Amino acid sequence: MRKKPKKTIAGSSLFATLRILLLVTVLFVAGLLLLGSMFGGTFGTSHRLTLDFIGSLQSAVTGATTGITAFKNNYVTLWNVRAENKRLHGLVDKYLTELGEYREGYSSYLHLQELLEFKEKHGFKPLAARVVGKDPAYWYQTIVVDRGESDDVLEGMIAFAPGGVVGQVIHTGENYSKILLANAPSSAIDGMIQKNRVRGILKGAGEKGYELHYVLKNADVSVGDHIVTAGIGGVFPAGIPLGTVSVVYKKRRGMFLEIEVKPGVDFQKLEFVFIDPVNRKKILEDMNLSTER
Repeated sequence: MRKKPKKTIAGSSLFATLRILLLVTVLFVAGLLLLGSMFGGTFGTSHRLTLDFIGSLQSAVTGATTGITAFKNNYVTLWNVRAENKRLHGLVDKYLTELGEYREGYSSYLHLQELLEFKEKHGFKPLAARVVGKDPAYWYQTIVVDRGESDDVLEGMIAFAPGGVVGQVIHTGENYSKILLANAPSSAIDGMIQKNRVRGILKGAGEKGYELHYVLKNADVSVGDHIVTAGIGGVFPAGIPLGTVSVVYKKRRGMFLEIEVKPGVDFQKLEFVFIDPVNRKKILEDMNLSTER
C-alpha cells in the first residue's frame, strides 16, 4: 500500500503566494472594469457588480476603522473620567476635613460664649479652670482641673458650670485640684423643688444622674420641676440649679416618693468649670459650725 506524499513547507508557501496573487489580480481587474465603465459614460452590469464588490469592501474597512477609533476615544475618555473622579475624591476628603475643623471651632466658640455669659451673670468673680483629667471610679467620681493652691483654690470650694452645680473641691495641689462630682454616689446636696420650696436630699446616682430623697408622698412633684440648692449648711448657696425631675414614683409602702432627677450639667462633656473663690469651709469654721453631715 502506497503512502500519500506529505505536503512540504515550500508547497504550502507557494499555495499561499498564489492565493495572494489571485486576490490582487481580481481587485485589479475589478478596478479596471470600474474605471472603464466610468469613462464609457454608462453604468453597465460589470460596473454595477464591481461597484457592489468594492462598496462592500470599503464599507467593511470603514466600519472597522470607525470601530477602532470609537474604542480608542472611549478608552481615553474613560481614563480621563477615572483621573477626574480620583481628583474629586481628593477634594471631597480635603473639604470634609476643613468642614470638621470649622465645626469644632464654631462649637468651641459657642461653648466659650456660654461660659463668658455665665461668668458675667454672677455677682462673684469665679475662677475658670480647665478639666485635665477624670477618675472613672464609680463611688468617687472626680475630675482634675488645672487650678490649685497657687491660684488660692482651697478644699471645700464649689465648682459650677452654666448648667448648674458641678461639685466640690476635695483635694488641692500646687497647680491642680480634684473635684468630687455632684452625681457621684458618695455626694449629697441639700436640694429643694423650686416651685413650692419642698426640700430633700439630692444624692448622686452616677450615670443615672440624681435621686431626690426624703420628699413626702403628699408633696406636689411633677416631671419637669426644677431642683435647686436649698442653701442649708452654708456649703452651697441657695438657688443654684441642680437639674429637673425626670421620674416620680409613688410606692404603696413607705412615706416618701422615689424621684429621679436629670442633672443640668452634662458631666461627660465637661471641658471648663468655674470655682467659687469664697472659702465656705473657713467661713463655717469661723462661725463654729461643722461641715460634717
